[in-house]
Amino acid sequence: MSPERAEQIAILALSWLGQNEELFPVFLGASGANADELREQAENPAFLAAVLDFLTMDDTWVVEFCDVHHLKYEEPLTARYALPGAEAVHWT
Repeated sequence: MSPERAEQIAILALSWLGQNEELFPVFLGASGANADELREQAENPAFLAAVLDFLTMDDTWVVEFCDVHHLKYEEPLTARYALPGAEAVHWT
């Protein structure tokens, strides 16, 4: 997946989170961002990677997001790996 497509999916995820009354405050708390910063951060690939990190923490969220946007369930994680920071993942 291209970084551009990954960013598109992450922006969709950010928008989806912003419309979710339960998850949006959780995301803001986890990311340390505030609602005013989101527009400027939406162009930051590292922030978009954090959006996908958050989304992919829960399979239920992934399914709901993908169903709304007609994406394959593996696409958010594939997109995450196309953005900065994924190369530093260590499972030890």
